[in-house]
Amino acid sequence: MNTTPDLMHTSSTLTFADHWDHFLARWGYRRGNHRVTPGLYTIGNPTPESPVLVTANYSLSFDAVRSSLPGADGYILVLDTLGVNVWCAAGKGTFGTDEIVRRVEATRLSEVVSHRTLILPQLGAPGVVAHEVKQRTGFKVEYGPVRAADLPEYLKTHQATPEMRQVRFPLRDRLVLIPVELVQLARPTTLAALALAVLLGPLAALGTAAAVLAGSALFPILLPWLPTEEFSSKGFILGGAVAAPFAWLAHKQVAGSKGQRIGWPLAYLLALPPVTAFLALNFTGSTPFTSKTGVKREMFRYIRVMAGMFGAGVLLALMLRLTGKSDKASKR
Repeated sequence: MNTTPDLMHTSSTLTFADHWDHFLARWGYRRGNHRVTPGLYTIGNPTPESPVLVTANYSLSFDAVRSSLPGADGYILVLDTLGVNVWCAAGKGTFGTDEIVRRVEATRLSEVVSHRTLILPQLGAPGVVAHEVKQRTGFKVEYGPVRAADLPEYLKTHQATPEMRQVRFPLRDRLVLIPVELVQLARPTTLAALALAVLLGPLAALGTAAAVLAGSALFPILLPWLPTEEFSSKGFILGGAVAAPFAWLAHKQVAGSKGQRIGWPLAYLLALPPVTAFLALNFTGSTPFTSKTGVKREMFRYIRVMAGMFGAGVLLALMLRLTGKSDKASKR
């Protein structure tokens, strides 16, 4: 029995519910639930000659594509990326060759369109082997522009200008990533700060909160202006700048032996910068500037350094706390 392929319809108009979904996604609310059903969607009134655009089933990615096509007629092939955006899904492998092949076959795309071209977002390229897609499905892979907003112009000629190919990460794009980071880190940071307030005092709690805020909020803002190319070393520089005033306050506030006055500032300078650096390293997963191999190399180079510095700083602070109490007891 020859049935018609299942097609879903979508519109280029975003509703209030769509914008609300975007807001919740940016704040990390039910993070894995911001997704659309994978499959083949029509937009406008497409014909068999209309273009096929490929995207992820992360709702913000899907909405970015469809909202950029007012008045256009075409198809949107939505891959099952588990609710992850195109760039991150390409790195994880869910926006990749096998899923494209699977989705082309599942939607029976060859029965819907007369041409054999798939237009993929440029940022999805790291996960796709184009010649293998062609071999397994008969569809040629064509890479469209970086930004969905350039799709209308691109579809006129199917030629991307150098500007369309340029990967940007402006302040606006970095700012929208901060809320979800803050939400994710709020609980562990609060618990850690409370524990440190009890064990080491309020200054340690404030220093920890400042190091976390620097890595999650200040680092994305200052990213282009921090020296060095590696995110970890950028984070160490920023973390050192944040730790410096706490080290100075510790030196001023601590009374007791010379070892205490030197040891406490050193503990802050050891423990706080790696916290900021670790969060900065995590930010590599949010930027289109990094590569999978580069991130792995950076992790191998710095993770042990971060762990060693942080462990040494915390251990030193605990030792100073214990010896400080012993000194007070002996004076009595």
